[in-house]
Amino acid sequence: MDPLSASSYNLSAQRDTRLDSTASTKSLSHYEQRNLKNLSPQVTVIATSNHIVVGIALAYSAVLIPQLENSDDIPVTKTQTSWIASVLALVAPFGSILSGYLMDKWGRITVLKLSVVPGLLGWVLIATSRSVPMIIIGRVFSGLASTLSTSPAVVYITEIARKDMRGSLIALGPSYVSLGMVIAYFKGWLISWRLIAWLCNIYLVVPFFLLFLIPESPIWLVSKGRVQEAQKALDWLHKYQPRPNNQKSFAEMTLNLLVKEDETKKSEAQGGDSTIREFLKPTGYKPLLILSGLFFFQQYSGIYIFLFYSVSFFENVGTNVNPYIASILIGVIRLIMSLLNTWMLKRFSRRVLIMISGSGMALAMLISGLFTSWIKEGTTDLTWVPVVFLLFYVVASMVGLLTIPWTMTAELFPLKIRSMAHSISTSIVNLIMFFAVQNYVSMEVALGGSAGVQWFFAGLSLGAVLFTFVFLPETHRKKLSEIEDYFKHNTIYLGQKTKETPVSDKNEIDNLIKHV
Repeated sequence: MDPLSASSYNLSAQRDTRLDSTASTKSLSHYEQRNLKNLSPQVTVIATSNHIVVGIALAYSAVLIPQLENSDDIPVTKTQTSWIASVLALVAPFGSILSGYLMDKWGRITVLKLSVVPGLLGWVLIATSRSVPMIIIGRVFSGLASTLSTSPAVVYITEIARKDMRGSLIALGPSYVSLGMVIAYFKGWLISWRLIAWLCNIYLVVPFFLLFLIPESPIWLVSKGRVQEAQKALDWLHKYQPRPNNQKSFAEMTLNLLVKEDETKKSEAQGGDSTIREFLKPTGYKPLLILSGLFFFQQYSGIYIFLFYSVSFFENVGTNVNPYIASILIGVIRLIMSLLNTWMLKRFSRRVLIMISGSGMALAMLISGLFTSWIKEGTTDLTWVPVVFLLFYVVASMVGLLTIPWTMTAELFPLKIRSMAHSISTSIVNLIMFFAVQNYVSMEVALGGSAGVQWFFAGLSLGAVLFTFVFLPETHRKKLSEIEDYFKHNTIYLGQKTKETPVSDKNEIDNLIKHV
C-alpha cells in the first residue's frame, strides 16, 4: 500500500521505520535470512488463478465475431462487432476505480471472491443470448469481473510476498492470462461460442472455493485495526519458518513492523501538499503526459486490436493457414514470452527494449502488409508469409512495447501520488484502447483493406520508437529518487541535464569499488 502525501517530518519518520525493519530482519541468524520460508508461491497460484478467465475474456471476441458472422444464429453488423470487441476496454476504467474502493473497504481476498458474481452473470448472459445487445451486456459484466479480479490479486501478492520473489510471483498473473487466451483460441477452433461461455464458469467457480483456503492480507488487516487477525494470517503464511532460539517468531517480528508502518502512514496522511498540487508539479504532470503519449502509440500500433480481432485479421490477409491455429500460436507465443519478460526486464534497459520492440513490430507489419497486397493482387502464392511475420510481430511486441509501459506506471511517479497516478494512467490507456479497437472496422475501410491497416500499424510502431528515443527516460537500475529528480530538471531525454554526483557520494562509490 502506498503512503499518502507526507511532510518532511513524516518522511523522516518513514525512514526511521524502514531502519527498524532492517534492524529487525538483521536480528535473524545468517542461516534464517537465507532460508525464509513462507507459502507465498502457493498462495499466489490461488490468488491469480482467476486470471485464466480474464485471458479468455480478452480473446473471446476473436472467436465470437467470426462465428457470428458465419452463421444465422444472431444477425450482426460491423458496428455491433466493434462494440463486442471494444466494450471490455470501456468498462475497465470504472472497474478499476470500483476495485480500488472495495479493496480498501472490504479487503483484497473478499473482492476477489465477489468478482465471481459479475463473472458468472456475464458468461451466463452471453451463453443464453438471443441478440447482440444481450451479448454486449454480458461482455460488460465479464469485463467488470476481470478488473475486480486482477488489481486485488496484484496488490495482495505485493503485500504478502518476499521482496526477492515479488516480481516473479506478480508475473504469474500475466502468464495465466496468456494461458487463458490459448484456451479461448483452441476452444474457438473446436466448439461453439455458446459452449465456450458455459465452460468459462468452471474457471470462476474453482478459484472461488480455493480462495477460502488463504488468509486476508496482513497489511490490510493491520490498517483496519484487526491486529489479532493479522497475527493469525502471518502465522499461517510463515508456518514453516523456523523460530529463532529465545526470540520472537518471524511472523511476530513482521507484525511489529507492519504496525509501526501503519502508524507512520496514518501520521503522514495528516500533513503535506494536496494530491492535485502534486500533479501540478513537473514530477506529476510530465510523467503523466509522457506515459499517455507512449500508450497512444502502443494502442494504435495495433497490439490490442490484433488481439481482439486475431481470427478475422488472419482471414483478411488472405492466408491459407487455418486462422484458429494461427491464433492459438499467438497465445502460445505470448505465454512463452510472458515467462521471459521478468528475465529481460532485470537485464536490459527499458528504452532499448521498447525501441527494439517497436522496430521489430514495424518491420513485421511492413513485410506482412506487402505480402497481403501481393496475395490480393494474385502475384504470389506464398500465403503463409504474412502469418509468419504477424507471429513475429507478436514476439516483438512482447519484448517491450506491450509490457513495459504498464510497469512504468509504477516507476515514473513520486511515491506521494503513485497510487492515484497509476489509476489515472490505467484509465487513460483503457479509454485509448476503447477508441482504437472500436474504430478498427472503419479504419480498415478508410485505409483500403488489411494491407493498409498493417502499414498504418508499422508507421505507428516507428512513431513509438521515435517517441521513446526523444522523451522516455531510463528507469532500469535507477532509484525512484533519481527518476523524480530527472523530471524536476528535464522534459526531453535528449540533451538532458545531469546532476553532478556530490564529492561525498563519489568517495563512497570509490570505497565500494575498492572492496569489490
